[in-house]
Amino acid sequence: MPPHLVKVAHPRTLDAPEAWALRGVVRVREAIDREIRGHHDVVPDLARSAAMLADRRYRVQERVVAVLDDSRTPESVVGHASIILPQVGHTNVALVDVGVAPRWRGHGIGGLLAEELARRARAAGRTVVQADTSHAPVVDDGAAVLEAPTGAGAVPADTATTRFLLRHDFTLEQVERMSTLPMPMPPDLLDRLSADASAVAGTAYRMHTWVGGIPADRQAQYARLLTRMSTAAPSAGLEQEEDPWDVPRLQEALARQRQMGWVAVVVAAEHVATGELAGYTVAEYADTRPEAVLQQDTLVLPEHRGHRLGMLVKTHLMRTLAAVRPHARRIHTWNAEENAPMLAINVALGYRPSCVGAQWQRRLEEA
Repeated sequence: MPPHLVKVAHPRTLDAPEAWALRGVVRVREAIDREIRGHHDVVPDLARSAAMLADRRYRVQERVVAVLDDSRTPESVVGHASIILPQVGHTNVALVDVGVAPRWRGHGIGGLLAEELARRARAAGRTVVQADTSHAPVVDDGAAVLEAPTGAGAVPADTATTRFLLRHDFTLEQVERMSTLPMPMPPDLLDRLSADASAVAGTAYRMHTWVGGIPADRQAQYARLLTRMSTAAPSAGLEQEEDPWDVPRLQEALARQRQMGWVAVVVAAEHVATGELAGYTVAEYADTRPEAVLQQDTLVLPEHRGHRLGMLVKTHLMRTLAAVRPHARRIHTWNAEENAPMLAINVALGYRPSCVGAQWQRRLEEA
């Protein structure tokens, strides 16, 4: 039987019969990541994958799987594709992801999935398609590479992933450094970095740490930081638009996070004179990934930069993680290669490159 596509349903429960397709998605994504990274720490688990399908208000996601038979088992899934359609920002953009199980590449499955996503993007009125990919680090100095137009970073040119994206009219816009830090951090290094940052920040800022939620009286301020974060990171030539957050959206996201079994640790810096939050960092973990933590956003508002707040919130975060997640053995993060200030903080903390990320874009009106 030739490969055919099946829509992924949102399962009533994670062990419901209709969860077979979503389980297959996780299975394929884990196989791909093990090939590239040697682990599957950063692959969304089943609960997180289901929660993403449940969001019908802010970031609507549709998924399809490629199967070779009608057995409707996770093992029958040989490829997956998803499209995310932002509803409150980036409303001309579709975010897509395609993956094929390593042993099933070269059978036209990726092309079939890509065509389906392009069809759905056009049907939704989207004119820009964006995708991100992961690549093993370039270790051969003589290997052909595709350089980012920013001048910072490159991806291997002669890989199935790179060739596939170029063949489907995607342009490389940005390269990211994916870095990993062994946990726990050496206490003496953590103490020194924290003390140095505290000496610069002085008494003008106060740190707050929240595990598993945001206090009600801080939610409006935190939502404003999330909005600012949506355009703060370097975006190179990617189509970029502010992604607005408010308290109802934040509360819905917090409820969904609790439902899927993930815990967020937030460290925020308060500007004492005004009582406003000047910056934050957040990391997440789940029991399904017991040894891993994912470092997500870090932001210091421009008007508060120069006070070492980026280092200060991150050292506070590492202390908290050592207390609440003592068995974690590594934390992963992502930064644009041109984001020198944040990379410098991470390198000082002990992060080392572990993988190469890439941001791609295709303009449908030009295809």
